[in-house]
Formats: sequence, C-alpha cells, structure tokens
Amino acid sequence: MKEPLFLPREEFPTLIARLLDQGYRVIAPTVDQGAIVYAEIQSVDSLPRGWTDEQQPGRYRLKETGNSRCFDFAVGPHSWKQFLFPPLQRISTAIKGETGWTFAVHEPEIHRYAFLGVRACELAGMRVQDRVFLERGYVDTAYEARRQASLVIAVNCAVPSANCFCTSMQTGPRCEGGYDLALTELDEGFVLEVGSAAGADVLADWDLQQASAERMAASREVSLNAARSIQKTLDTQDLRDRLMAQLEHPHWQEVGERCLSCTNCTMVCPTCFCSHVTEVSDLDQQNVERERRWDSCFHLDFSMLHGRPVRNDIRSRYRQWLTHKLATWHDQFGESGCVGCGRCITWCPVGIDLTVEVKELCRDQP
Repeated sequence: MKEPLFLPREEFPTLIARLLDQGYRVIAPTVDQGAIVYAEIQSVDSLPRGWTDEQQPGRYRLKETGNSRCFDFAVGPHSWKQFLFPPLQRISTAIKGETGWTFAVHEPEIHRYAFLGVRACELAGMRVQDRVFLERGYVDTAYEARRQASLVIAVNCAVPSANCFCTSMQTGPRCEGGYDLALTELDEGFVLEVGSAAGADVLADWDLQQASAERMAASREVSLNAARSIQKTLDTQDLRDRLMAQLEHPHWQEVGERCLSCTNCTMVCPTCFCSHVTEVSDLDQQNVERERRWDSCFHLDFSMLHGRPVRNDIRSRYRQWLTHKLATWHDQFGESGCVGCGRCITWCPVGIDLTVEVKELCRDQP
C-alpha cells in the first residue's frame, strides 16, 4: 500500500463527502442522550468534537475538552456489532392463504456502510466475530454480505478510558491491520494510512501530500502515550487453565451476590454472539414471522433443557460468561473472546470489574 498521507483538518469534511458520493452510509461517533454512540451522519459537524468521556466501573460521563479534536474519547455503549449482526433479524415468513401456507426466506437489505472511528480493540472484535460467523464451517450469509459491503475507517486511540485494558489483550491501542483506512488525529490534521484497495479507491484523484517524518513520529507518539496511560491490566498467562481450575472457588458466590444478571455486559460486548430464534404471529394467526434476536447467557431460560434451566442461579451464570469469554472461547475459536475494551466494566450497574474478579479467583495460584 502507499505511504501514509497527511489530511489537513480543514479538508476532513471532504473525506465524509467522498464517502457519501461513493454511495456509503457513514456511521460514526456522535453525542446522543449523554453518551457517545454510533449513528449515521452527514457531515463532520455531527462528530463529538470537543468532547471526551470519563469512565469508571459502573460510571460513564461526558466532559468538554475545550479543544476541537473529533476523537478524544474511548469507546461508548455501542459497538459496530449492531450493524453487522443486528439485534433483531427477520429470517423467514409464513403466510396462510386459501390453498395453504406460503413460506419465504427473508432477504435482508444490505447497506454499504462506512464505519468511521473504529478503534483497535473494535477491529479485534470484528475479527473475533468473523471467526464465529464466517470460519466455522457454517457461514452466516447475511453477516458475510454486510461485512463485504462495509468500509472500515479506523482511528488510533489517543485517550483510553480508565477501564481499558487492550494492552493486556494485545489488541491496541494502535491499529495494526484489518482496516481500509486508518487515521491518527493531530492538532493540525490527520495522518492517513491506507490498508486496502477499497480504501485507496476512496482517495483516488485526491491530491494529498505524503505525511512528513515529523508527523509520522507524532502519530506514533500518540499511540505510545495512549499505551502508557492504560493502567488496568489482566494477566493472560495460562489464563484458560488457571480459570478452569477454579470452577468451585467461593468467590463465584460473592460475585453472584452482587451481579444483577441484567445482561448489560453481554449486550455492550463487541464479541458476544448468542441469539435465539422465535416465531411471532399476528392476532389472527395468518402471518407468522421467524426472528432471530440477541440473547444472553445471563438470562434464566438461556440454559433451559427439558423444561428446567441448567444454570438456575446467578453465580453459575456469571461463571459461565466469564469462563467462556476468557477460557473456553480458546477451545472453540483458538483465541480469547475478550478484546479489552472495558465496556462490560463501565456499563455494569454495580461496577463489577472482570479484571478484579479474575485476580481474586487466581490469587492463590502459583
């Protein structure tokens, strides 16, 4: 790919305009109801310019920065998963007519999305979901179509939150691949790296100058400073075996007494993929739709077998979630199900921090 370019701040709106002109629907961070979320935008004016977030376990607040930067924040409650693996999908329909039932498979509408502002941990989350939906024998064709139609414009993190631990998971804070374009925000503009032919097409016939050595050094310093600022850690050395050796540890009960089983952690997680299929009919039962909805291992009926749940207490449901995410995910997919984004910590109503719980569970191990 071509050498990194420099995009002056005053020309940043041109990037959005080019994406729109090429038929993309631009999905990017924006401020809504006191949080930075991902939504469709039409111009840079919708970006959270001058805003940052303050995160702690069970706490999220926005604060003005006093500068004009567009990406001085960490990740919020949304993940890109909602656009590639929507929380509600119609699968098929059945309509009753005079001669009987007519069945039809629903063909989803596929949009050409340009995801603007994807962080390194979120790129890792996309790769994990690719492994789940595309590389395990059965291919989810709707996910595949959405993935192929999307353009990924990453942004290197400058301001991680107090709940980030991507350095422990080796997923950030710098984007090392999996993007079409990558931006590093500096005061005067953006260092722009091209990661694919699709990304290069967006820049075709645009007279951007090559990034200078000084700006490339400044770009690398942004990532180094971000990495230095991350204080939260998770020891991943032999973590699978260490966790699976503690399945009867009394600390599971202590966590279970705090956990609300509210499913927040699984809903905000960029890698959780559980779903269930239901059939919904209209009132006269002439039209039936089969739907797939996000599900969570924290739901009581998620483990229902022969009329009874296998995991009927919160202790066992929390243990299932944590050991799957950090341990048995390796058995299934050859990698961790956690990318260190910290969302599950921030959006837990009671502030349960999985890095703290893992340390407590493994404290007595050599």
